[in-house]
Amino acid sequence: MPMSTAATHYRTCNLCEAMCGLKIEYQDRRVLSIRGDKEDPFSRGHICPKAVALQDIYEDKDRLQQPVRRTAGGWETISWEAAYDEVATRLRQINEQYGPNSIGSYLGNPNVHNIGSLLNIPNFLRSLNSRNRFSASSADQLPHHFAALQLFGHSFLIPIPDLDHTDHLLILGANPLVSNGSLMTAPDIGKRLKAIQKRGGKIIVIDPRRTETAEKADVHHFIRPGTDALLLMAMVNTLYKERLVKPERLVDFTNGFGKMEIVADPFTPEKVASLVGIPAQQIRALTREFAKAKTAVCYGRMGLSTQAFGGLCQWLIIVLNLLTGNLDRRGGALFTLPAFDHVGMQGAAGRGGSYARWHSRVSGMPESNGELPVAAMAEEILTPGEGQIKAMVTMAGNPVLSTPNGPQVDKALAQLEFMVAIDIYINETTRHADIILPPTTGLECEHYDLIFHIFAIRNTAKYSPALFEKTAAQRHDWKILQNLTRRLTDKPVPEQSPAALLAMVLEGGPYREEGLTMDKLREEPHGVDLGPLQPCLPERLFTPKKQIWLVPELMEQDVQRLKARLDAKAPGDFPFLLIGRRLLRSNNSWMHNAYRLVKGPNQCTLLLHPRDAEGLQVENGQQLCISSRVGSLKVEAEISDEVMEGVVSLPHGFGHSYEGTQMEIAAQHSGQSINDLTDERLLDQLTGNAAFNGVPVRLDILE
Repeated sequence: MPMSTAATHYRTCNLCEAMCGLKIEYQDRRVLSIRGDKEDPFSRGHICPKAVALQDIYEDKDRLQQPVRRTAGGWETISWEAAYDEVATRLRQINEQYGPNSIGSYLGNPNVHNIGSLLNIPNFLRSLNSRNRFSASSADQLPHHFAALQLFGHSFLIPIPDLDHTDHLLILGANPLVSNGSLMTAPDIGKRLKAIQKRGGKIIVIDPRRTETAEKADVHHFIRPGTDALLLMAMVNTLYKERLVKPERLVDFTNGFGKMEIVADPFTPEKVASLVGIPAQQIRALTREFAKAKTAVCYGRMGLSTQAFGGLCQWLIIVLNLLTGNLDRRGGALFTLPAFDHVGMQGAAGRGGSYARWHSRVSGMPESNGELPVAAMAEEILTPGEGQIKAMVTMAGNPVLSTPNGPQVDKALAQLEFMVAIDIYINETTRHADIILPPTTGLECEHYDLIFHIFAIRNTAKYSPALFEKTAAQRHDWKILQNLTRRLTDKPVPEQSPAALLAMVLEGGPYREEGLTMDKLREEPHGVDLGPLQPCLPERLFTPKKQIWLVPELMEQDVQRLKARLDAKAPGDFPFLLIGRRLLRSNNSWMHNAYRLVKGPNQCTLLLHPRDAEGLQVENGQQLCISSRVGSLKVEAEISDEVMEGVVSLPHGFGHSYEGTQMEIAAQHSGQSINDLTDERLLDQLTGNAAFNGVPVRLDILE
């Protein structure tokens, strides 16, 4: 039979938040090349090195494609029906014996990049009927959701920087040149940042590390990790003291301007300067420049969210934008109107989000949007008593490497009575599973970004059909979830495909009058441009009387904790502060089995400042022992002035040295897990989000 000719497939990359358009050349079931799609109206041909991992994952010999059961003699392949039945039977038994909260669940980051998972996870979780739900959200962006819920009435109504029109961009704790934007989906961001400067605008980065973005910015200021809330509060203080508060039309539907002035009053630039590491006069200059710019927007991301004051940081960024009239304004921070309007649909139904409806059993951490902080997960498994987690369901997640105090999580998973993982790999987490159900992935799945259109700097829509049909032995994630839900509830579950559900939503969506339908999206493989973000307040608010309350009660209460930080003591036994760092060829631990993303020199090194290295008598490449309250690691020193004195930096996602995994390439480039050092007790007490940045550590030279 003659071989077919090469063909072209267009789709959106789903490996990170950027939503880059791809042009894939293929023949039969082989990928020939992956390039950027120049006709994609959003990404405009941009592509990053991670895109090739779609091919690598598809071809990965370590990827599971049929269910496996762990036995005394090793893993054995079983049928899908046998796997479904055993999972449902065991979960029901544990529920009947210990109660529904004895079953925990953990959802990893890849789920939010997958339409099949997102549309079917809610019903599956309801079938478990457990309050012990966890996800990567509380190890990442929970403070953003919390601030949005408190101020705007919906946890996904998050302001997005209008990059293409702003004159002044202030970035704190973010590295968009590497992330392509995060909760600011912005492919081709390098050109977008250059465009700001070309039109006479300015970019300022404030970060403990001189990141790739900071290198291209007009100004970079070092800041001591974990003190961003103090800096932002001092900037708000300056706005009031120098009469720079000009909210313009926002005053008509915003309350609390006077209270905000009182709240910020103790945080003068002079009081915070020595703590943040930025002189008072520079703090004032930063504030004046921001307030007097024609348009300006402040943006903060992981470095701010994953610290002890993450909730206050994300609130104060909104406050800074609002007080200067840059919220809901072209060139400032705007809100999206995606074709799949998750925010509008939920908000109209009164389901904008939740907070503290219940608390974790052991430490009393608050629920947010139906989930408990992941920092509480291990103790909920390890601590005996009523409500103790006895079984876990994990889906596309690796909490042993991605959540605080990974060794404790590993210990906890090892003592479960039953565990099921919906995952394509036997990794550091799923090696504890009794059964693994592997879904199709990447090129075998249809794709529409339900989540990241909500965070995009421009309204667009794009549907990508699957490139390759699944084999008879494979199952899509939505099929797996529907089958489990059906068995756990004994109720009929409609077998609706993601495309069918998407079509229904688009028919009633905000662009229906423009003719945006599923048929239209299928006719436009490069995507459809729906226009720039537009002002939409107060109509888009879901608060009582459509009002913004500038100083929510919970924020005001937490400011007392921030005030105590003004009298912080000098470091003791752990004199250095540990931060993470993002790598361009990496996103999460599961991408490390793609050789093209891990090849080359060791990426998992510990950055430390030359003066710190001199004081410790450390040379470049020397092995160090880095220790925190919870553990220690052997790491390779990389001496660089890109980190400020007193700060050390280690990338996230490594640590592939556990026995029993089956990810050969990842194991060959194992590196060290930063989460062997991060501390489950270090949290943003307001939201429960993990505080990965600013972990106190000690460095010792290995003999």
